[in-house]
Amino acid sequence: MVRILVIDDEPDVVGLIGLAFQFNRPDYVIAEAYNGVEALNRLAAELYDLIILDVSMPEIDGFEVTRRLRETSDMPVILLTAKGMEQDKVRGLELGADDYVTKPFSHKELIARVDAVLRRAARPLDTPAAADILRYREMEIDLTQHQVSMRGEVVKLTPTEYRLLYQLINNRGRIMPQETLLAKVWGMDYREESHYLKVYVRRLREKLEVDPARPEYLITVRGVGYTFPVDTAA
Repeated sequence: MVRILVIDDEPDVVGLIGLAFQFNRPDYVIAEAYNGVEALNRLAAELYDLIILDVSMPEIDGFEVTRRLRETSDMPVILLTAKGMEQDKVRGLELGADDYVTKPFSHKELIARVDAVLRRAARPLDTPAAADILRYREMEIDLTQHQVSMRGEVVKLTPTEYRLLYQLINNRGRIMPQETLLAKVWGMDYREESHYLKVYVRRLREKLEVDPARPEYLITVRGVGYTFPVDTAA
């Protein structure tokens, strides 16, 4: 049973989203919250499979809810943003949101995005059986536990961050085009969404690189994509 928390300070929006799921995904359980404080209280007390969260709310907005949630959980988050607010989309992704939907949106679009995020969260990685642990200089990747360590310290990655890192490592030495990475990590419908990739690469560099401005692991190939060089192998 899929449990989704919908958070928006406009009751009409929350109600319409609930109706959309009632008609299209009747087996989903939809919970509601109408401000950031109520949302954080619910999230502290209950587990959900996904959160749909409006950015523009009074007092505690969607960005702050996402930031606080990411301190303790990798629960999938879809942000609802205003049309044309590109900076909101980028900021939300940087804070750890998994996707966003721009208002006004169709119910079909929202449900498609929810389905895509849930698939990514549930989809197992095809990890090679021959090696359970990969080591590169100061980096260690446990393919069984989906865990990354740097200099002996575990680095907390979201599922999407791990999937992106895994795709680069699994194709180390190859140049991975942006469209290929987007399709493999996010899905075929995201092949033109290059800002997703840029934000997540930047987040990975901040977590893994000694100097994110001069990366040793996640290398940009301008105009093409990214690569994880072979010569970093221990």
